[in-house]
Amino acid sequence: MKLGAFSISLPVKDIQASMAFYEKLGFAPKMPVEEGAKWAILANPDNHIIGLFEGMIDKPMLTFNPGWNQEAGPVDPFDDVRALHDQITADGVEALQVSLGGETGPGSFVVVDPDGNPILIDQHR
Repeated sequence: MKLGAFSISLPVKDIQASMAFYEKLGFAPKMPVEEGAKWAILANPDNHIIGLFEGMIDKPMLTFNPGWNQEAGPVDPFDDVRALHDQITADGVEALQVSLGGETGPGSFVVVDPDGNPILIDQHR
């Protein structure tokens, strides 16, 4: 199973304060952050990725992006999010917040581990 790029997504109270904190730990924006944006994707020199989300998520979650590598570049071939959804649910795991419109392209779903930790499978291409 190819889940793609891995990151952790964190809920934050103040995006600017959180970005400043993580920059002190060696992280920098992976892409330009628009003025007034309530989210940012940061990476460090080891390509560890942190997503910061102000007012968008309730708790930390693991995130996987099928079709992307750790540098946010395309990977081909890759396991489409729909195939991953089918495989995971066939193994008895309940999927929540399912958004899999169309036969290809973007889509996502969330599963929750036995301890209540959400895991987002989020395909962007």
